[in-house]
Amino acid sequence: MEYSDDINGDVGVSSVHACFNTLNSLSGVGILAVPYALASGGWSSFLFFFLIGATTWYTGLLLQRCLKLEPTTRSYPDIAYKAFGRKGRLLVSIFIYIELYLVATAILILEADNMSHMFPHAAIRFRGCFILDKKYLFIVVASLIVVPTVWLETHVFLSYISAGGILVSCILVMSIFWIGDIEGVGFKNKGVLVNWPGIPTSVSLYLVCYTAHPVFPTIYNSMKNKNHFPKILFISFALSSMIYGVMGIFGYLMYGEEVQSQITLNLPTHKVSAVIAISTTIVSPLTKYALIISPIMEAINTRLMKANYKRRSVRMLTGTGLVLGTILVALVVPLFGYVMSLIGALLTSFTSIVFPCAIYLKISKGYRRCMEFESVVLVVIIAMGLVLMVTGTYSAIVGIIVHL
Repeated sequence: MEYSDDINGDVGVSSVHACFNTLNSLSGVGILAVPYALASGGWSSFLFFFLIGATTWYTGLLLQRCLKLEPTTRSYPDIAYKAFGRKGRLLVSIFIYIELYLVATAILILEADNMSHMFPHAAIRFRGCFILDKKYLFIVVASLIVVPTVWLETHVFLSYISAGGILVSCILVMSIFWIGDIEGVGFKNKGVLVNWPGIPTSVSLYLVCYTAHPVFPTIYNSMKNKNHFPKILFISFALSSMIYGVMGIFGYLMYGEEVQSQITLNLPTHKVSAVIAISTTIVSPLTKYALIISPIMEAINTRLMKANYKRRSVRMLTGTGLVLGTILVALVVPLFGYVMSLIGALLTSFTSIVFPCAIYLKISKGYRRCMEFESVVLVVIIAMGLVLMVTGTYSAIVGIIVHL
């Protein structure tokens, strides 16, 4: 997911531009974990992938309906406020900020993993003793790279670079296919039909692929022709699901049960196509880091500015503090797969499944006419989301504890 206030400036954008923004918001680092998700649950887990895709597409439409019923709302927290008051806004904001914080942390872990894969012998030594091994070293290196970007007053330049999320996804898929078909790795692994213990992890990682709902109201309100939003949402979900699905199938057929939490970690570093894929994976997320944490920074800065602190000093202080915080979490829990599973299970299931249904049930209460069946469907979806939240969160936490 990419959540950025920069979209707010695009008032009256065309449907094509809005479609591009929606596709970009759905194109994130989750694509690297789809083969691992498929390997965790087996081929049958793909049913959950399509079910989650269809469900989150539907809940995206529910958010649009809420925006039509309440035209003054501009953002996801605004919709929550209309439905449940200040407590609703606060709850949604907390979930969104935690989600963004953990995604930023996952980026540092991803950077360290891929840099370590590219430079396996890197380490800082002092008198023959290891001070920092390669993974911890590259977490620090990645952090030093992103610190100046969070100090910037504007992220317009970064937003242009990071807007190529869909392009990056296509490059990764093409590189994986080239390595499998042309470079000789092959698509020989048959995999397993189902692996029940891995289903919670699999489902949680699939959820991460559809964690863009906080951005949808902003995109909708930026559109010149808002009636095109349902069509745009369908096209975006269909294309992104196809890209994610193809990546999952290619990666699983190539490496089977040996596939790692990031498909790039399986790639041979002496192949040019692999170097392109890994380099793309390293560069692209670094440009998104500042954009991802910018909503958290703005929320903190707004409060500190009321205390008459200097704007630039406040920005540098909060930016550096947030980076240090993500470094700490990344150093303590350097487990990309389980961190992403936790994001999907605990946070995405709430912001993309449970709460959109609950908000729509509340807001549409005075407008509904003979919609009992849909109300039942919404309650079922809420129950499903809560089950995914509990089982996936438990599985992710247990996995983190076991592997620390």
